[in-house]
Amino acid sequence: MRPIPSTPTTLGWAPEIPIRYIKVGDCRLRYITAGTGPSVVLLHTLRTQLDLFEKVVPELAKHFTVYALDYPGHGYSDIPKERYDADFFVHSVEGFLEALDLQGVALCGVSIGASISLIIAGRRNSRVARVIAINPYDYGKGRGLARSSFLGRLSVTVSDIPVVGETFMRLRNFLIVKGILEGGVAHPRAIPGELLRQMYSVGNRSGHYRAFLSLLRNSESWEKARKVYANINVPALLIWAEQDWSTPKEREDDPLSNTFAGICPSHVAGLIVSQLCGAIVGLLLARYLLSTSSATPQSKRTP
Repeated sequence: MRPIPSTPTTLGWAPEIPIRYIKVGDCRLRYITAGTGPSVVLLHTLRTQLDLFEKVVPELAKHFTVYALDYPGHGYSDIPKERYDADFFVHSVEGFLEALDLQGVALCGVSIGASISLIIAGRRNSRVARVIAINPYDYGKGRGLARSSFLGRLSVTVSDIPVVGETFMRLRNFLIVKGILEGGVAHPRAIPGELLRQMYSVGNRSGHYRAFLSLLRNSESWEKARKVYANINVPALLIWAEQDWSTPKEREDDPLSNTFAGICPSHVAGLIVSQLCGAIVGLLLARYLLSTSSATPQSKRTP
């Protein structure tokens, strides 16, 4: 039996930022907030947690009130027995915004966090003022993880097989999780060792593997949900890293690619841009958010 991790009471990378919890329905979500100014909510990738933004939060907090949360079934939030599809995550984040009564929010997400941001904006949630979507996970029937590495491909493949999928998820070890997560960055050392160990450790929480398995088995829902993108009426910036798992054709086919999304292929490749770029990404996000903080909804395309 693997040891169940104890819930941390402080952030190792920012002990001055208190860890908070809030109830969204019957689910308790872990989150943090730092800084003052307009509200920015950071939404992490699949199988990670709010600590992914440890290099981004300090930069954004100089100008904004920054929030970051763990989705249900991720990090140290509750792990309810639910269908972990796109709609479930979207409702969870919308519930988070409502529970804190946040208004005029900028949603900044990576991977499924980007997709969640765009879907919420597409539903015209009145709390959302603008969106930054980095590498949205809305292509290839939601099986982009299979392109990360051999281990990522193996995880996605076996997840569809009853019993075998459950067994594989229960028996995974640190090297497997490390290999999958490192497939999300251009340079393996971009993810701090302590963060890797923590993200592996949370996988030992009761019910965690079932939640992740449910996410993989409902992965097609991410691509299906993007039909609401056409309804977005707030400023939106779409960013892809040059070595994102999506293909150039898939990016061109994105419903936003020729409407009002900014397309900025990054010179620092990989899926988990927030870790790889650190303060640089934080500074770029801050500049964009400040430039659009008083803007009216409009089309925006960045060369």
